[in-house]
Order: sequence, then C-alpha cells, then structure tokens
Amino acid sequence: MILVTGSTGHFGNATINFLLEKGVSTNEILALVRIEQSGDDFKKRGIGVVVGDYDNYASLVNAFKGVEKLLFISGSDVAKRLSQHENVVNAAKEAGVKHIVYTSFQRKNETETSPLWMVAQSHIKTEKWLKESGISYTILKNNLYMDFLPGFIGEKVLESGVIYVPAENGKVGAVLRSEMAEGAASVLATTGHEGKEYDFTNAEAVTYQEIAETISKASGKTINYISPSAEDYGNTLAKYGVPAEVIGIFSSFAVAQAKGELDGESANLEKLLGRKPLSIKDFLTNLYTTAL
Repeated sequence: MILVTGSTGHFGNATINFLLEKGVSTNEILALVRIEQSGDDFKKRGIGVVVGDYDNYASLVNAFKGVEKLLFISGSDVAKRLSQHENVVNAAKEAGVKHIVYTSFQRKNETETSPLWMVAQSHIKTEKWLKESGISYTILKNNLYMDFLPGFIGEKVLESGVIYVPAENGKVGAVLRSEMAEGAASVLATTGHEGKEYDFTNAEAVTYQEIAETISKASGKTINYISPSAEDYGNTLAKYGVPAEVIGIFSSFAVAQAKGELDGESANLEKLLGRKPLSIKDFLTNLYTTAL
C-alpha cells in the first residue's frame, strides 16, 4: 500500500495521477487528507482516503497502519514544520511503515549562515530523524520549482523590460513541479531506491542574465537583468505592496542563488523519468512566445 501525504496539494495530487499512469491500481493507493470531505474526488476514482493531520500524532499513527510506502511531503507551515515532521517520522515508525520517500530540498550550506537556514533547518533535522529511525528511506532533494520562476521574473516583465532580482551571477537548476512529482511516483512504483538520495535538479542550470536573453529572443523585446542589493530589492517590493513574508522568501532564494546554493546539475531525475526534464530555456521560450 502506498500512502501519499499532501494529497490535495499540487505535488501530492500530481504524484497520485502519475502512480496511476504507471500502472499502480487504485486499491494500492491511499490519499491522506485533513478533512474527510477533501477526499471525495479521490473516493470517486476508487482511491482510498484516510484522515490525518501533521499536528495530530494519534491521527497519523492510525492513518499509517498497513502502509508499506509513504510519500512524506514536507509541511508548508515553516514555523510549525519541525514539530510536524517529528510527528510524521515517529508515527510512521510506530505504525510499522516500511519505506519513506521524503521531499527535502537541495542545498550546499548546512549552517546558520545559509540564506535559506529558515527552510534548511527543519529539512536537515528531518533527514537526520529518518536516517536514525530504522525505516528504509529515499530522500528527494528538490531544487526550486520552475513554476515559480515567473514570480521572480515579474509578471510585467514584457512591459517593464527589466528583471530585477538580487541573484547576481548565480545559477538555478529549477525543475517543473509536475516532473518532480513524476520522479517521486517512479520511486514509489519501483524498487531499488532504499537509502538513496536523489537531486531533483535540472540537467542545466542558468543565470538570470541567460533568462533575460531567452525571454528577449522569445518575445522580440529587449529584456535587461539588474541585480540590486537584497535591501534595495526588499524596499522596492515593499513600495508595490508585496507582503513582508513574501519579500523574505523571494529575497532568501535569490540571495541563495547568488551564493551558488541552487546551481546543481544532475541526471538523477532524467534516469527516473526516462527523458531529460524540461529545460528552463524551453519553458521560458514556450511561456513568453505564447504571451505575445
């Protein structure tokens, strides 16, 4: 039995769809939901639904019973993530889960000096708990979702002609979220992944200067890249009414890129997909040619 947490979210739902595409039968899949009614669509498709909440340890133990493989999608509430993840790992151990596939994130700096430390801390501890749990595990180290790149680029980039991000000359190996989900489904549907750590990053990382050049070529409009200081970037976004929390997240990832935290290149995902993941250049070309 395969249980997918975060089943109503983009990653979890996509993983379930890919499991079905790969021939896993509906009666071998369970979707974890926090509210019973949220699983109605899954039930209509013949997929089992169990109720559990990362904040409720007992509910997780009950939901995990009889589960062989667990897709453990990291919690979205950064402030509560550490205690939630501890609940998941301990509940899985108590319930007798055989294998956990965990969505972590790619990084190089594992100290408090990392611009992504707020994100990194809980992932690093969760990986440690998994390795000490005695449960077989696979760790997926996800790069930035390619789906988020337009947010960094700016929705009015074709009007302004400027990409304004404090990423300097750092590169990013972003990957489509759906392709990461497909890779996770491949791990869940096959064997031989025990104790493995996979970098879910693209075959080629790019800079924002290259991104600007790609958009210029696709759109026929000149796009310039400016890398301000993180302080100027934050002040500029604040003037446009962007919430402080959002500014903090965008700034952290941009500065991390500047420091080389996201420039990984790997064939791990290509091997699991059986093809190269969509390149950033092709993604942007499709997006900004269509936008004309």
